[in-house]
Amino acid sequence: MGYFLFGLLSNTLYLCALFLEEYNMYPQQIIDALRHVRYPGTGKDLIESGMLEDDIRISGFEVNFSLIFEKDTDPFIKSVIRAAEVAVQTYADANAAVHIHPKYQETRKTDAVSDRSLRAKKMIAIHSGKGGVGKSTVAANLAIALARKGYKVGLLDADIHGPSMPKMFHTEDCRPYSVEENGRTLIEPIEQYGVEMLSIGFFVDPNNALIWRGGMASNAIKQLIDDAHWGELDYFLIDLPPGTSDIHLTLLQTLSLTGVIVVTTPQPVALTDARKGVSMFRNEKVNVPVLGLIENMAWFTPAELPDHRYYIFGKDGGKQLADELGVPLLGQIPLVQSIRESGDEGMPIALQDGHPAASFFYDIVARLEQDA
Repeated sequence: MGYFLFGLLSNTLYLCALFLEEYNMYPQQIIDALRHVRYPGTGKDLIESGMLEDDIRISGFEVNFSLIFEKDTDPFIKSVIRAAEVAVQTYADANAAVHIHPKYQETRKTDAVSDRSLRAKKMIAIHSGKGGVGKSTVAANLAIALARKGYKVGLLDADIHGPSMPKMFHTEDCRPYSVEENGRTLIEPIEQYGVEMLSIGFFVDPNNALIWRGGMASNAIKQLIDDAHWGELDYFLIDLPPGTSDIHLTLLQTLSLTGVIVVTTPQPVALTDARKGVSMFRNEKVNVPVLGLIENMAWFTPAELPDHRYYIFGKDGGKQLADELGVPLLGQIPLVQSIRESGDEGMPIALQDGHPAASFFYDIVARLEQDA
């Protein structure tokens, strides 16, 4: 039996290694590679020149993106495209099959079809190393707080197997409808509390378990991004599933994230997983900035004793981890009954501007604005 288990584990680790090998490129690697290519007309690199279109697509070893030239008569088009291909193969992956599509400034504004309607100034993922730390509660309240401050906000519930945003936004009975734009049929996000939102929860029976393999879940997430009528946004927040999985890798390859916020509790078990999450995003292949850490359930204050703090899960664990890893501590949120109740009732606490518990989320938003 021991040999059997050892062999099974070895095969599992081998398959995991093959799986990770498939996902060996990320948008940031492409961007970094193109910094090595200079446009002869100005002497500046392609990124500094603003020539890279926001349409990087990676599927296995296939890489697709567009470079923007001023005119279709530009004499450097072929040489720049060839140099960009070589740069990606040199600095990102030697096995990459690179497909670069030239676009032209003079016709770009009149292009009939775009393969993605999502345009966001900032794309921020909300991550937790394990479930149950309040990641979705944080994501929902941050989205609402941003919207109530006047920003155009989109929220993607990317937790395929445990979508909670329909309940937290009191939209469980809502069903997105389709719209036509530039000859494409797109999913119209549900708008609630000033936030545009999509979740797989709108499309499946909430009473049945969703039994999907990783590829199906990843394709569903890509469709909610690419085939949705998101439009122009100031902030696009993504409520990630807990842990590290192929869905995370799909999102990292599909979107050029501005950064990630990691949510944890002060409990040592949660801190261990949060540390792994930070490590994943800091991996040299992923290279997504960690905007900060949020310590949720930092203490408990009973309503009848508002000046007392009880550190049920430990004291300042998130703060200590942030100091250890050299990332900002965006906030410490207490374990407050009204935060839990408001989320369960579909009216997150951030809707109550003057509520003491809401101030924790607005303080975090203020810190995000300072870093903008």
